[in-house]
Amino acid sequence: MITTLVDSVRAVPAAEWERLARPAGLYLSHRWLAGEEDDPTANTSYALVRDHDGTLLAAAPLHLVHTEPNDAYRPGGLLPPRSLPPRVIAGARRGYRNTPLTAPGLDPVRRDACLALLRDAARRLADRNATTHWWPYLTAGAADRLAPLYPDAAVHLEDDALIPLPGRDFEAYLASLPSRRRVGIRRERREFTAARPDVRRPSLAECAADAGALLAGHQQGHGHDQDGVDAMTALLARQAETMGADARVVAVYEGRRMAGFCLYYHYAGTTWIRAVAVDRSSPVPHLYFNLMYYLPVEDAYAHGTTALHAGMTTIEAKRRRGAEVTGLYALADR
Repeated sequence: MITTLVDSVRAVPAAEWERLARPAGLYLSHRWLAGEEDDPTANTSYALVRDHDGTLLAAAPLHLVHTEPNDAYRPGGLLPPRSLPPRVIAGARRGYRNTPLTAPGLDPVRRDACLALLRDAARRLADRNATTHWWPYLTAGAADRLAPLYPDAAVHLEDDALIPLPGRDFEAYLASLPSRRRVGIRRERREFTAARPDVRRPSLAECAADAGALLAGHQQGHGHDQDGVDAMTALLARQAETMGADARVVAVYEGRRMAGFCLYYHYAGTTWIRAVAVDRSSPVPHLYFNLMYYLPVEDAYAHGTTALHAGMTTIEAKRRRGAEVTGLYALADR
């Protein structure tokens, strides 16, 4: 097997990359990574493992971080104290879900050999920059596969929620829940609908400024003071440019003012919630729950996906809506 390092995911044909990435999810997809390369806070390269015929067997983005605006990706607050906090992130740097990419169907021996080569590539990049590397927000399966390659045990960071969407429509989703939860969800939808909200589905490019202002308020309300309006608007505008029509928005307006929005993506059989924010002064009942869950679930069924990735935080609220919860972990090199 041969390991190489390239400067852009665009150096790899999209179909070749996607063969490995689709089982891993949106935040390791070719298009998402290409858009994130413009982020000036890190330099990104890609470790590729190929066989002698040139077939891509494994891959991992490697991010040399210059400054980290997101507290949830700062190793100092997540890993045990160490003299040299890692500045190289292996795998996905955004989205809070990570795994090394390996080709489907690899036998365990070749898969483990590929993982060792990816670790070695991350280690060499870190050595050249006088630092170390780490894998944040690994799925449980990825952490188990990588753990034998690292000196310390995996650290539990967060829990992750995925809501299965059985059957063919929203009623099938409801039928999968306990009767008490069905009653509650029907009430939240009924009262929301009775308020006659102005529900729109603009493109992300059309509403990035309005959504950015709401998202900044949401972030700052959770203690993320660096996430101001300009930063959040620029982030959404970059996604609009790189993701195009794949970026789907459902929003509620009160006149010309946006009262709440949800940004999500359909990818590889799953609908991925990316951002949700609401104006808490809005009189629309259950605005958040309808934007976070029920309206995207309706669109997921229309699009044919079979799960809603609801992500971290407020885990109990997600359990009550049918989420299956698994852990997310970090592994770090010394």
